[in-house]
This record gives sequence, C-alpha cells and structure tokens, in this order.
Amino acid sequence: MLDVLILGGGPAGLQAALTLGRAQRRALVLDVGPPRNARAVEVHNFLTRDGTPPATLRALAREELARYGVEVRGERAVEVSGEKGAFVVRVEGGGEYAARRVILAGGMIDNLPPIPGLEPLWGDTIFQCPYCHGHELRGQRWAARITAPAMIDYALVGRGWTPDLVALTGGSFEVSEADRDRLAAAGVTLDERPIAALLPAQGDPHRLGAIVFMDGERLERDAMLLRPEQTQTPLVAALGLDLDPQGYVAVGFNRETSIPGIFAAGDLSSPMQAAMAGAASGMITAAMVNHELCVHPA
Repeated sequence: MLDVLILGGGPAGLQAALTLGRAQRRALVLDVGPPRNARAVEVHNFLTRDGTPPATLRALAREELARYGVEVRGERAVEVSGEKGAFVVRVEGGGEYAARRVILAGGMIDNLPPIPGLEPLWGDTIFQCPYCHGHELRGQRWAARITAPAMIDYALVGRGWTPDLVALTGGSFEVSEADRDRLAAAGVTLDERPIAALLPAQGDPHRLGAIVFMDGERLERDAMLLRPEQTQTPLVAALGLDLDPQGYVAVGFNRETSIPGIFAAGDLSSPMQAAMAGAASGMITAAMVNHELCVHPA
C-alpha cells in the first residue's frame, strides 16, 4: 500500500511528490495531462526558473523525483473510494491503487467563452494572469474582459502593465457610476459593446490583432486579460467534496478536504493560480499529510 497517492502532475502535484519523497514516504503521482498551461511558451514568476518552457519544468521535476524513488505514471484516475487509511483509486483500464492518503492536485477546467477566434489565441496573448504574462507584453495595447462588478479590479490591476487598456463588458452587466469613475481615474477606457469575434495579428495566428464588435467596428489590441469560468474535474466533482462560494475545494488549515484523508493542493482549491503558487501549495499540503501520518498513522 502507498502512503500517499497524488492525482495530478502539475507544479502542485510534483512539488507534493518531492516533499513526500524527501520525507521517506512511498508516494506515486498519476497524471495524463495536458496541463492547463500547455499553450504557454514559458513559465514566469517562478524563482530560478523564470522563462522555462512548461514541458521543460515538468521534465526537470520528474528527474528530481526519480532521485527519491518517486514515480510519475501516465494513468488517469477515474474513481476514489474507501476511507482514511484505506483508499482505493481506480484508473482507466481497470487497474487499482491502494493508499493511506490521497492528494488531489489535478487543477481546474477552464471553460472559455464562445467567442469566435478566441481558442487559437488562448494562452499566448490572451491570458488570465498578468503576473505570469504581463511583463512580456508591457506597454502594448491591452483589453480586459470583465463580466461582473467584482472584476472591475481585474482591469485596474492590468493597468499597471500598460498605459492603454480598454475594459470590455460586452454588455454583460450594468457598470455603476462609482465604478465608471474608478476606471476613468485610472485611465482605463470602458467599452460596453457585445463582442462578435477576435482576429489574429497579420502573419501570426497565435497573437491577438483586433476585437470585432457586433456593430461591425474593430478595436486593434495586442493583448487581452480574460479570466474564464472554471469547473472542477469530473473526478473531484464525483467525490461530492464541500466547495467554497467560488467553486473551489474547501480545505482546512492542514489542506484536508471535507472527506477525511483526502487533501487538496494547487489551483482546484484557490483562485490565486500560478505555477509558483501551486508549487508552494503542494509543499505545504505534503508536509501536512506527512505530519498526520507521523502523528495519526492509521
């Protein structure tokens, strides 16, 4: 029986595996991908690895895990059953693994809005995290898609990377006078027209070139902030875990979910999503799991 089975091989899962391997635990990672950042050319804001391609970062992590006898297997978990101390995880094809504890680290599913032309541009010049991608596009012409009053702040934050930012509501909500004043004071232009399509830059199908509105007019832009709606993976949804009001897995101080013995790390439990944040979450979660196995080994 494994001490810990980690479901997901992104920064959170791989870091959890490294921490557990160094703690002399029998751990295994199951991951089939693709990662959420597969479209990104480079990982940024990751200390000592700034600018590293995502695939390279994962390969380096797997090399480190091998030194501690921790394996990453390309298998998809489809069901988690059992109880604390005796979990059984079934994988596609019918195989099973037994583990005393389980760490969920499979991230979230991004549900892109149905805007024609968006999908090929996603992850390059259309992105959700300015801390991950903003520096490379600094000073260019930005847009920020905001679909609720709470997202006004999203546009204001983006303004820090560019003097030319247009907030696009698409007419999805009524912007209050107070928020109009906030945007204007920050130098952010507000456009409430519905979006018809996104066009790539001339000669580069992966870079944003313009936004086309329903009235036929075009707005030339080089980058766009866009935070898509997110849902849990089918595996996590099937567990029936408690979620917070935003739909993320609710965890306690020790990163344990509402099912005793099942822990959560990374993006599936937090809206603050970045590679470094995921890795930090994975390290903390693994340390908490190891602590519990030491103090309450059952």
